[in-house]
Amino acid sequence: MKFPDQRSFIISALLGLIAFFIAHTMSAALQTQFALVVAISTLLGGIITSYFSATSFESATDETIKTKTIYVGNLPYRANESVVRSLFEEQGTVVNVRLLKDKNTGKRRGFGFVEMAEADAEKAIAALNDKEFQQRTLKVREAKQKPEDSEDE
Repeated sequence: MKFPDQRSFIISALLGLIAFFIAHTMSAALQTQFALVVAISTLLGGIITSYFSATSFESATDETIKTKTIYVGNLPYRANESVVRSLFEEQGTVVNVRLLKDKNTGKRRGFGFVEMAEADAEKAIAALNDKEFQQRTLKVREAKQKPEDSEDE
């Protein structure tokens, strides 16, 4: 089960506070019944929210949108995922942006990968390869598949 996103958490917390203040004004007998109803509905609401948020997005991504991964090189070290996402969203649907960092220093390495709708990927490559971006000339091409480790038996 996935954890709910930040928005769901805030809404749940606000509803919990409202329930607390309502219960505070009730008699002791009603508070016990109210607390039980709130606890059960919160549990069910969390399960339902987690189920729909996990399945609806994943199935939409997996089934309806075919994607292609694009390599983006010569990125400025100060560029972050949101800036790169915005740049590529001008060309089409962006599913994911991954900028690689050095394991030891945590600094960006100047390249990354953008996963886009397959229909928009070629357009993005043509439009952004050799384009000036934050005083750097981008290198954009289709990413090569990482070779899978083969086990010798």
